[in-house]
Amino acid sequence: MVLLGMYALTLLVALPLSLALRSLIAAHLGDSLFADALASGTDYDWWQEFSAQASGLGTTFIPSIVGFGAVLNNLSALLDNLEMATTIAGATTAWLVLWSFLSGGVLDRYARMRPTRAPGFFAACGTHFWRFLRLGVLALLVYWVLFGLVHPWLFDDLYPWITRDMTAERAAFAVRLICYLFFIAVLVLSNLAFDYARIRIVVEDRRSAVGALVAGARFVRRHPAALRLYLLNGACFVLLALTYALVAPGAPSGLAIWIALVVGQVYILLRHYVKLLFYASQVSFFQGRLAHAAYTAAPPVVWPDSPAAESIGNA
Repeated sequence: MVLLGMYALTLLVALPLSLALRSLIAAHLGDSLFADALASGTDYDWWQEFSAQASGLGTTFIPSIVGFGAVLNNLSALLDNLEMATTIAGATTAWLVLWSFLSGGVLDRYARMRPTRAPGFFAACGTHFWRFLRLGVLALLVYWVLFGLVHPWLFDDLYPWITRDMTAERAAFAVRLICYLFFIAVLVLSNLAFDYARIRIVVEDRRSAVGALVAGARFVRRHPAALRLYLLNGACFVLLALTYALVAPGAPSGLAIWIALVVGQVYILLRHYVKLLFYASQVSFFQGRLAHAAYTAAPPVVWPDSPAAESIGNA
């Protein structure tokens, strides 16, 4: 149910953008001959024409969003710190706020290792929502430093300075790769600290976002296995992405359009599963290392006494 709820949340946020983009495409096509042609396949020339005159949300409708290209496009935008379209940034913000609300219930459910039902789930969501919002402000500040200061320093200042006298493209590529790896390492460590800050807020009922972040970073520093667990979960995502790269069609036509749609939705569902796997494994690891068994353990199974023993106990 948690997985389906997460998928429904994503669909809820993405659907208005999809309908708006559909309206833009319909308005551009009108009654042209392209409309009938595009109903059965993809026309690259029309796509280029649409992209040339598009603005706002329409600028995101590019050939690289088809199939596995969308994964590579998102990865490139992250690593190269490309600016989001305003509409996409707004939808992303809305998703993050809604997920901040639901993630408290998700972490609480995984921490207790038993169903909490709707009342318990949403009670935990409400309890931790404002704490997560305060933590989100800290996350916004940290990621602003990373993408607003560290990234430009690495790729706009340091990289050109190191490669200014290089003549071999291979050497320049190696330097850029090292810069990417360094930035990814800092990003992963930051993600880890915030992940365990959220977990400590839920498991230990912490109210201070700053205190939870410091405690989360301290836990990561003292338990290197937390990083290994994160990388193992990351390897699951990479494996999923590679599988999607093998099965996702390119520019489809006819029936293949619907097959591509189904394959894409299955990929999104499995990607959410991997994200929940991150949460569940990190919660279990944290509680195992700090022995928060009283909070996490399900009610112990006790074999009932015989009727005779029960009658003696009640006497």
